[in-house]
Amino acid sequence: MERLFSAASQKCYRTWNDAMRQRYGKKVCKIPLNAGMDCPNRDGTCGTGGCTYCSGQKSGDFGPDAALPVAAQFDQMRQVFAQKWPDCLYFAYFQAGTNTYAPVETLRAWFEPALALPGVVGLSIATRADCLPEDVLDYLEQLSRRTDLWVELGLQTIHDETARRINRGHDTRTFLQGYQALVQRNIPVCVHLINGLPGESRDMMLESVRQVALLRPAGIKLHLLHLLRGTRMAEEYAKSPFPLLEQEAYVQLICDQLEYLPPETIIQRLTGDGDRRLLIGPLWSTHKREVLNAIDREMARRATVQGARFAILSSQQGGIA
Repeated sequence: MERLFSAASQKCYRTWNDAMRQRYGKKVCKIPLNAGMDCPNRDGTCGTGGCTYCSGQKSGDFGPDAALPVAAQFDQMRQVFAQKWPDCLYFAYFQAGTNTYAPVETLRAWFEPALALPGVVGLSIATRADCLPEDVLDYLEQLSRRTDLWVELGLQTIHDETARRINRGHDTRTFLQGYQALVQRNIPVCVHLINGLPGESRDMMLESVRQVALLRPAGIKLHLLHLLRGTRMAEEYAKSPFPLLEQEAYVQLICDQLEYLPPETIIQRLTGDGDRRLLIGPLWSTHKREVLNAIDREMARRATVQGARFAILSSQQGGIA
């Protein structure tokens, strides 16, 4: 094996946890907050119903009530996190909905109080690439000069045929424009990709990672598709079932994807948490620690590390058109 990214954690990839410990000297937790923001793919601006896999909570299934003030939400969630990590710092994580889909004054009313909360060292803002007008970009740039700011962009797939099937509401070129607008302002971006979307082959999932890798993103989240009751995708599945990824296939895929990603990209997630009350499948995904351990074992078996194939990839391809 070439090297470990962290001797303490024995990981062969650059984890968010290790990156934050190196930066702050201690554990840093993301506290989910809910600004109650809508989505242009729900209100009719570019579509209705949202992405077909998205729950009614707009990806904020484990977050607090948007009706509560930001300080009350933070205190509520911090008590939960303190049971496991009593002494940590925090990122205020605006997760549910599209968190730049509002006037700048509204964004300020949520983000500024969050930054003033005790122990908060930064902001993580989940949004869409088609919701980054110039005045919002200006404000995000100001924030990035004052705090540790991350913007999370949901791409999910580079394949526009899949994007249409899941009702993403914008094409890959639009994603690239939003991504580049942030990078040009020196704002770190974490790109979200989903493995296991209906109609996608293994090669298509690998190609999504290869193309994103060539952008050299500051961070990435690799998700497993969670098929949830009450979603439009669940209705599609009931009428015409499509294959869900098995654990071994997912582990092999993730290890291949890690090999293509740049060594400096921070891996913020390799699997997610679906609401067990709503989860149709894959049911093995509820054993998160087992999945992560299996990934570690496979990386060790291969004697490989994150970025092992990146140099060859970057010499051969030019990235997303």
